This record gives sequence, C-alpha cells and structure tokens, in this order.
Amino acid sequence: MNGRVIGGRYELATVIGQGGMGQVWTAYDRRLDRRVAVKLLRPATMKGPATAADELRRRFVRECRVTAHVDHPGLVTVHDAGSEGEDLFLVMQYVGGADLSDHLAEHDPYPWEWAVGVAAQLCAVLAAVHAVPIVHRDLKPRNVMVRPDGSVVVLDLGVASVLDNDTTRLTHTGSPIGSPAYMAPEQAMGGAVGPSTDLYALGVLLHELLSGNVPFAGSTALGVLHRHLYEPPVPLRQLRPEVPEVLEELVLRLLAKDPRERPSGAHEVYEHLLPLLPARGAPAGPMDPTRPFLRPHAPWPDRPAAVAPVVPPAAVPAQSPPPPPQAMPSALPPAVPRVDPRASYAPAADRPDVAAAVDEVKRLLGEGALTQAVDILGGILPAAAAEHGERSPVVHILRKQYASTLMDDGQYRRALPELRRLAADREAEAGPVDPQTLQFRYDATLCLEQLGETPAALAEFRAVLPHYEGDPARAFDIRQRIGLLLVATGEHGAGREQLQRLLFDAERAYGPYHPLPVELRRVLEHQRQLGPPFLTG
Repeated sequence: MNGRVIGGRYELATVIGQGGMGQVWTAYDRRLDRRVAVKLLRPATMKGPATAADELRRRFVRECRVTAHVDHPGLVTVHDAGSEGEDLFLVMQYVGGADLSDHLAEHDPYPWEWAVGVAAQLCAVLAAVHAVPIVHRDLKPRNVMVRPDGSVVVLDLGVASVLDNDTTRLTHTGSPIGSPAYMAPEQAMGGAVGPSTDLYALGVLLHELLSGNVPFAGSTALGVLHRHLYEPPVPLRQLRPEVPEVLEELVLRLLAKDPRERPSGAHEVYEHLLPLLPARGAPAGPMDPTRPFLRPHAPWPDRPAAVAPVVPPAAVPAQSPPPPPQAMPSALPPAVPRVDPRASYAPAADRPDVAAAVDEVKRLLGEGALTQAVDILGGILPAAAAEHGERSPVVHILRKQYASTLMDDGQYRRALPELRRLAADREAEAGPVDPQTLQFRYDATLCLEQLGETPAALAEFRAVLPHYEGDPARAFDIRQRIGLLLVATGEHGAGREQLQRLLFDAERAYGPYHPLPVELRRVLEHQRQLGPPFLTG
C-alpha cells in the first residue's frame, strides 16, 4: 500500500502503528507540503450485522467533527477526515517524540516528579475535553506522546467514541471499548461512562509510571477486568517508599471502584498535582515531561546557557509550590466561536432576515455543516423572537431545530438548557404527559447522560418511564439505559436485575432473535462472567 494516495492528497509512506481494526501511517500532504499521520479504520472487520459498518462510517465523520471543536496544545490536531472505498481515514498532525510507554521503558524507574508532570498535563487536556463533552474511553501510555520539548500530546481522542458512541451500548462483540488494564469498573461492566471513567484510567497510568506496572494484571482480559472490579490496588508507597504520601492518596482516590468516590473532575486532580511539581530552576532534561511547567515552550537549545535565577534560591522555601507559569496548558474549556448571521443577512433596516437565515440553515443541514447551522440558528433566534414574538410558531420551530442540531453536533451542554426550556413551555401549554413534552424531557435526559450526570439522568429516566407504557420501544430503551446507568454507579446487582427483567419482557414482545434481546443477553453474559459468585446463577 506504500504510495497509495488517500483523499486525493495524502500519500501514505510508512506504517507506524497497527491494531485490530486499522493502521496508522506517516503520510505526505501533497497540497500543503507537510508530513501528517493518517489513521485508517476498516469497518468491514467489525463483527455483527452489515448495517453496523454503515453506522460506524456515519459516526466516524460526526465524532471527528466533534473532536475538532476542542482546541488545546495537549491534543493532536485533526486536519481532515472522510471515507474512501472500504476505509475510513483520519488525518492528524504528525507528532514527533516517543509514546509514554516507550518513555517509561527508557527511564526506569520513572522519576516521580516526571510522573506528576505527565499527569498534570493530562489533566489540563482532560479538563478541556470533558467540557465539550467528550470522554476519551481509552487513555493509556500508547495513546500519549512525549515530545522532545517535554510537552505531552494525547492521541486517538474521539476514535474510541466512534467505536462506542452511545454511552449505554457495548460493541457487537459484547465487550466494552477500551484497554482492559486501564478500564474503570463501570466501563468493564458495560455501564455508562463519563469524565470519571477517564480519571480512573489516569489513576492506572499514574500507578504504572510510579511503580513500573499497572495495578491490575492477569493472564486473560476477563481476569484483569475482574480484578478492577473487586480487588483493591496496592498502595504505591509499599512498592516505592519515596513517593510522597499525598500522591499515593491521590492515586488511590482516582482508582476508587465507585465513580462518586473519585475526584470531582480533572480540575481538582490538577490542583492536587501542582504543589508536587519541581521548583523553578530545578534541572530539566530535553525529554523531561515537567519542562512545560518550568521553561517556555520552545526548541531545546543545543548548548544550555547558564541563566541566573530571578529569585535567589534562599528566598524560596524548599517545599514551596511553584505558581502556575504562563506556558502551562490551559485547563479552561475552549471558547466556542459564534457567527453573527446579521453579517450575511442584514437588510437595509439592519434587521436580520429570518427567512433567508432559515433557508441557509436548511442548505447547511443538507450538506452536513452542523456547526455553521448551529451558529446561524443561535444568532437568528433573538431576531425571530423580536419580529414574531417569543411564543410564536416560527420561534418554536427554530428553537426545536436549534436544540436538535446542537444534539446532532454533539454539543450536549448547550442543548440541555434549550431542551429544558422547550419542555417547560410545552408542559405549560399542553400538560406534563403530552407526547412532545415527554420527548423534550427524554432528549434533555440523553444530554445529562452524555454529560456524565449519572444520578440526574437516572432520576429523570425513572420519572418519564411510567408515561411510556403505551410505547414499548421507548419504554424498553429507557429501561435499558436505567439498567446500565445503575451499573455505572456501582449498583451492579440492581442494574443486572433491571436488565434481566427487560430481557424477559423483550423476548416476550419481540421473540428471542430480535436485536434487543440478543444485545441484552450479550451484556448480561459479560456481566455474569465478571460478577462475584452470587451473580453467576
């Protein structure tokens, strides 16, 4: 395949990585004269019905678009994405350096200060990613690159989401997406995943950097997942006494079985790590992952120059935590650019042309340009309300389309308040059991689920479920989500019982060979294999 041209411009050169579903190549971008990395995925290798491959193609392009919303120096830049023949391709920035697994192997034992530097940079990335929201699902050393300047770059953001886009679904093999050694208990059981799932993987990664081994290993994937579920990790200081006690405590919190017992988010973990970073002026080599916190982002000089410290060493206490330097990767959510549609649709009276904007939105949606459509809809709503009235049919239709497009574009955080407003307005007009009211509430709950707000999603799904007695398909969907959300909160027995009752009802309604009972049997069998003895009957 050497020399094959993808997308009419990317000439493949050398394979630099290979997995079960695809390969990663170095490639040459003929149009912009630069080296890039190209990831090829082959949906035809998936097990399951043929429609699954078509669905994967659709999700792939969508998730790449969602991923492109995140702007952070610790994330590999996505240049292009698409499909060609049987392959899906993702074109990314080429990142030089070594992956974290190789970096660890070359520096054994890994300095604990370096481990803190890696983890702090990863927290800055995760904070931005989770704000979108995206859950990486497969954070591990092979998906982290350490550049020659010491900065850390996360790879494969969105690829795991493509393979398992719906938080309550397993793959067609019946196994959850991810690498068993780094998989959180809720992910191992096939439950809903959220930001805390990535924090667990970060805890595994930190444990590995500090001890040289992952906390849970085994001869089979099933054995490893069982240990994640039921065995406590060995405290780090028993393996490496020089590790600070506060760092050991943080890793144990990250590895908590119950997601609710882990830190509240990447921001909190970051704040705990900052005081452990080396003081300014400490030695830093060219491949020191703490360097972005100590020195500017710039090529490493050929001959290090002696630079006098700005503050005399005696003036700085030995254990004083360094203030965050300006070069530190931002942990704040990226700003979402907004387009003012009046720039394109302003008539003579300087009032936006709502009709023209609606036509443009229809065109953009037809072309799949969801982000542009979202910007126009968000900008035109105030003008439409001023022209037609807030409760007019025109504004209602625009607001519905806005919320729907936000969801399709993966912008669940922005879609949630719009859906709640639509639900409240419809309930005031038609009552709480009106089908449209319930649909808005259901969609809002899907947003909560995607945002990792598991308790709130559980409560809302339970609240709307009684109103869907006459709609078995929707009722079954909600019951399945409730079961897997229960698993995600650590209530494995309750979740399994919910799914078992659903399987009985689904087989009675649809027969044993319908896709829903088939999927439920896979999920339950997977959980049975991982469960303690009292769940195996």
